[in-house]
Amino acid sequence: MREPIAVIGIGAVPVGRYGDALEHELLLAAFARAVEDAGVQKDDIGGLVFSHPRTYAKQRYFATFMAGYLRLQSAATVLEVVGDGMTGGLAFDKAVDEILLGKCNVCMALGVSMETQVASAEHMNLTMRAVGDVDFQAPFGFTPISWYAMDAVRYMHEYGATREQLASVAVKNRRHAGLNPIAQYRDELTLAEVLDARPIVEPLGLLEVPPRSDGAVALVLSDLETAEKLDRPYAVVRGRGFFHEGAHQISDKPNSMIRLEAAREASRRAYEDASVSAAEIDFAELYAPCTIVEVLASEALGLCPEGEGALWAQRGETALGGSIPLCTSGGLLSRGHPPLATPLYNVVEVVQQLRGEAGERQVRDAELALTSAELGNYNAALVHVFGKSV
Repeated sequence: MREPIAVIGIGAVPVGRYGDALEHELLLAAFARAVEDAGVQKDDIGGLVFSHPRTYAKQRYFATFMAGYLRLQSAATVLEVVGDGMTGGLAFDKAVDEILLGKCNVCMALGVSMETQVASAEHMNLTMRAVGDVDFQAPFGFTPISWYAMDAVRYMHEYGATREQLASVAVKNRRHAGLNPIAQYRDELTLAEVLDARPIVEPLGLLEVPPRSDGAVALVLSDLETAEKLDRPYAVVRGRGFFHEGAHQISDKPNSMIRLEAAREASRRAYEDASVSAAEIDFAELYAPCTIVEVLASEALGLCPEGEGALWAQRGETALGGSIPLCTSGGLLSRGHPPLATPLYNVVEVVQQLRGEAGERQVRDAELALTSAELGNYNAALVHVFGKSV
């Protein structure tokens, strides 16, 4: 990056189920918290970049509606972005761009995702149509969890990983979530409970796949000069990388099911951009909807040895106090997963950790962090590297 961009304010509502709540009211709560946290005035905000809400959101043309609702004028940008699970990450990335391009000194990335406002059957129909070819795979009911399950079977075959090792990821994440006041599920979880949970798609059970969740996040970004004048703690974006492997989520292009090549290349670019190595990362918040995805992503991003991600989870290496804590927020499995806002929740956790504000789940001496986002089975990946204030 030409210069680091600061994240000066964070605001998020607890992940959960909000029933008939209005999207804009939920996002307003996050917006107010972020602006107060940043110590800026509404008139200081130059641009707004929103993650595009679900197609079944009640309010259409959401970005301009929110600008009107907030009475916020902009000469920089007011827009929505969309990219499946990467949506929130793209909103954040675009906000970074607006500042680097000199369009504004302060820009916000915002997202709301209301997953529980539509029946499960309708939601599943939409996700099936996103997988593979709508004329070839979709009619057979192939879902995202199905492809993750196939990844798990292949990984277990290749490396001899066990169900217990994969399940330990869910136990670890729940332990972290128990320390996070905005997590959706915070009750203690045992390995036996994970293994005994009803099956969803073999070998993944109910507690190894993401819950349906609602949530809203707002982040305030600025140039360094603005951040330093505010005299408040902040985190900085030190590097970023993106890569699309030219394949859809389920594709006829021959490739490895478990190497997550896009994540490897995106992280390589992010590390190079930040002038750091994977070994220097202190902790990471990964976009990992299932236990197996955290394992595969941890290896692809260079955080765990090849073929040992599940073993490292079982040994506690990826837990708080371990060599590379992953998903200290509780991750998608326990913090919750409102998909189009999830990458923004990951940034919230990273900023809290780097500002030393994570309480009992604080990573000791945390200076460098990583977030990732995916476009579906990591056929494309977006990676950001963060550091403490410079």
